[in-house]
Amino acid sequence: MIRLTNLKLNLDHSEDDLKNLVLFTLKIPAEKLVDFTVFRRGIDARKKRHITLLYTIDVETTDNEAILAKFEKNQSIRETPDMEYKFVAKAPTDLGDRPVVVGFGPCGIFVGLVLAQMGYRPIILDRGKEVRERTKDTFGFWRKRTLNTESNVQYGEGGAGTFSDGKLYSQVKDRKHYGRKVLNEFVDAGAPEEILYVSKPHIGTFKLVTMVEKMRAKIIELGGEIRFSARVDDLDIEDGKVTGLTLADGEHIKSNHIALAVGHSARDTFQMIHDKGIYVEAKPFSVGFRIEHRQSVIDEARWGKNAGHPILGAADYKLVHHCKNGRSVYSFCMCPGGTVVAATSEENRVVTNGMSQYSRNERNANSAIVVGIDPSDYPGGPLAGIDFQRELESAAFKLGGETYDAPMQRVGDFLKGNSTEETGEVEPSYKPGVKFTDLSGLLPEYCNEALREAIPAFNRKIHGFAMDDATLTAVETRTSSPVCIKRDETMQSINTKGLYPAGEGAGYAGGILSAAIDGIKIAEAMALAINSQHEES
Repeated sequence: MIRLTNLKLNLDHSEDDLKNLVLFTLKIPAEKLVDFTVFRRGIDARKKRHITLLYTIDVETTDNEAILAKFEKNQSIRETPDMEYKFVAKAPTDLGDRPVVVGFGPCGIFVGLVLAQMGYRPIILDRGKEVRERTKDTFGFWRKRTLNTESNVQYGEGGAGTFSDGKLYSQVKDRKHYGRKVLNEFVDAGAPEEILYVSKPHIGTFKLVTMVEKMRAKIIELGGEIRFSARVDDLDIEDGKVTGLTLADGEHIKSNHIALAVGHSARDTFQMIHDKGIYVEAKPFSVGFRIEHRQSVIDEARWGKNAGHPILGAADYKLVHHCKNGRSVYSFCMCPGGTVVAATSEENRVVTNGMSQYSRNERNANSAIVVGIDPSDYPGGPLAGIDFQRELESAAFKLGGETYDAPMQRVGDFLKGNSTEETGEVEPSYKPGVKFTDLSGLLPEYCNEALREAIPAFNRKIHGFAMDDATLTAVETRTSSPVCIKRDETMQSINTKGLYPAGEGAGYAGGILSAAIDGIKIAEAMALAINSQHEES
């Protein structure tokens, strides 16, 4: 097929307008056009009065080769690349020990799914519960303040991404088109087909729940085994090689190939692997607050008179500011038409996150506004970042009244250094609830200084961002893993063969799509290693 890029049309164009633009671009009559499909549709909103749609189109004509030859010097008209996923291996018929996957978030799901599709019958272990039971526990905490430390926003089937906006875009380099494999599997599991072509696809929590269930069923149908409430408490290592693991209930599982896809909040697991001598090092992460505005404010700032157009939907934003004190402040996990949620996994701590449904029709927009933290800010060894996070989360718990309410301050008060006494136009969405306070003493002073410089700067890009009545809810600490479990070119731990650090928890992903892509890479590496070992034996 022929791929056309950078085709521009106005918001209210018709299907015929798009077809005619394809014909005009290729300079062919209608009878030569066999078919065309939208590969990508983006939005150019640099001029709010003249928002346009940017299309990438795959075209089939009666004379593809001649047309490609005619436009060989035109970079906007090229042959469509082959994006079909191809499996790298097939399991031996006499497979011995089965590969094990620890964690069933986006990364673990795709490690398990691709291994199962290649015939390796993986055993998948997750410390949390299956997704519907996990959802009951999570909503129970939000409503009744009853925390289950093994079943919550962080732990359980689907991982932390289940309770999020369900964003499916990433900036990772993807020359092998693994991302397309991920999106196709999601569509097969019930995701809207539009995720295959919109530039910033998302799914939302409720759709993710049913999708995860269908993907679990697919893995089981292919011979995989999935166990919940199966926390891994120990790894067996002999002569620098992993030989198995032990569960919290004492059960031992033998395996020479274990993927560690535990997510960014498995702090006890990080401690365990560090104690076992597996190489771990501290890495940068970010901390800050969740900021909320009325969604209508963001829509007006981004879309102008076009706010409310059905193609545009709820507006998002992505902001970065480099501060005078050397810190960077940026927006993270922006949730249009969403809510701020309680995301702790440990008792007597408060953690915030953001969540949206597919419809994105809640009254507020929220995002994390966070400051970059470097290991030099928390000296003390490879796990010192965990202690840094815990100190902030414990302080937020105390500042919120020690009831799992979150401390909250209006933006205007934070910028002026005043304590908040009441809400204004923006009603905070955090559940169980919020306590009005002064957040100035929560984060290190260099963070306060950076945030007070960045928020007014963001207001110059998104009018209304620094409005007095916008709210800040604390504390956001789980932006990414505070550790990196280093791996080599074979995707194995640099000092423990057979152990495959994977996804966000190991420091190699940042979001649903990138974690899933990393999961595919890990599955391929495990399959090739298993086959090589099998041939040698």
